[in-house]
Amino acid sequence: MAGTASNERGSWNSKLGFILAAAGSAVGLGNIWGFPTQVADNGGAAFLVIYLLCSFLIGFPVMVAELAIGRKSGKNPVGAFKALSSNKFFPLVGLWGVICGVMILSFYTVIAGWAFGYAFEEIFYAVGMDNVASWIADVGNGPKNAIVASLFMLATIKIITGGVSGGIEKATKTMMPLLIGILLIMIGYVMFQPGSAEGIREYLLPDFSKVNSDLIFSAMGQAFFSLSLGMGALITYGSYLNKKENIPQAAAFVTLADVGIAFLAGLLIIPAMYLAQANGVEIFVDGKLADSTTLVFTVLPELFHSMGSVGVVFGVTFFLLLSIAALTSTISLLEVPVSYAIDEHELPRPKAAWVIGLGILAVSLLIAFFPNLIGYFVTVFNNIGLPLGGFLICVFVAYVWKTDGALTEMEFGFAGIKQSMFSKIWPFFIYVVCPAAILFTLLQTLWSLITG
Repeated sequence: MAGTASNERGSWNSKLGFILAAAGSAVGLGNIWGFPTQVADNGGAAFLVIYLLCSFLIGFPVMVAELAIGRKSGKNPVGAFKALSSNKFFPLVGLWGVICGVMILSFYTVIAGWAFGYAFEEIFYAVGMDNVASWIADVGNGPKNAIVASLFMLATIKIITGGVSGGIEKATKTMMPLLIGILLIMIGYVMFQPGSAEGIREYLLPDFSKVNSDLIFSAMGQAFFSLSLGMGALITYGSYLNKKENIPQAAAFVTLADVGIAFLAGLLIIPAMYLAQANGVEIFVDGKLADSTTLVFTVLPELFHSMGSVGVVFGVTFFLLLSIAALTSTISLLEVPVSYAIDEHELPRPKAAWVIGLGILAVSLLIAFFPNLIGYFVTVFNNIGLPLGGFLICVFVAYVWKTDGALTEMEFGFAGIKQSMFSKIWPFFIYVVCPAAILFTLLQTLWSLITG
């Protein structure tokens, strides 16, 4: 049975396949609508600059650590910590990461279903079937939420059953270029529409007077979460990585892809917001920019409705874009517990994918009828769970496995790394900068919950 489990794990066929899959894991709904609204609310390019710095100074070093853990062990997050140390605590850290990924996936599928459903809302609205369009647009509609969440989970399970190269890699090699292509086409259209120029200025002109500690930690949180750190996804993806691959280089490419798509999303969403305003759509609520959910599921649909036949094409395309971004993330979220089941419980991949996927769907169906639960899940498993996992991964690499052990693993694919500048800088970030920054953010989140 152990041999069967090992064969079920698979590996990446190419560096490009890994980069697109890992970037797909990182790129999600937060990049497409969460990031642009944070930029618009926090000084435009001032936030963008700080976000880029945090991505490379905090996110990139932790990503390298996760990939090194995964490749060295060839295991899921729980098995990886068992393989690299006799310490009994850290496998629990890996298990916590698996749990966080499972619970995030349970509500993420519902939100992804909203985005997918809105593609049909645009069509039904255009043909005059307003009642059907309104039924689809109601995010509190339990039966509708259950249907679209189920479709999304079934698509995710189907991809996962295909394995690493035949399922995940094959799917992301198609979806990621498609996502980027749709983004570029939509940006090209929006930038030449009346009113969008104001949005471009809001996005690209920095207002450094808004820079404060809250903005910095908001940017750091966005960078950390958008890179899928702390939940074991990159440990899992790293476990499928060939020994000849250069881990720091691969992590740099993934980070660039993630921040690049976030930048493009901002170049689409913020000008589109001001285009909506030019078309008579209210984008401010009580003097503040509408929150990201209101923006995506109220403001932008109103804009598309006001644009006639072009708006139908634009709206359907936009919500399909969101759906693709969501699917690239749900794939990685499901792969983590599936990898755990294959490694630790010797389940065949198809059985693991269906059993775990349908189990998570049962929780998703509960959330579909009670969407107010999403806020609680986000707080516990996203806002607290992920930074806690990321902090403990830094502690493990710095003080248990040791950074020298990680650098030894990185010598495969990067000969001479221990004589390079990277070997002098990266350990300092893992020992001091990253854990301190992540811990401060985590404590700030906990304090705001206690006092707020």
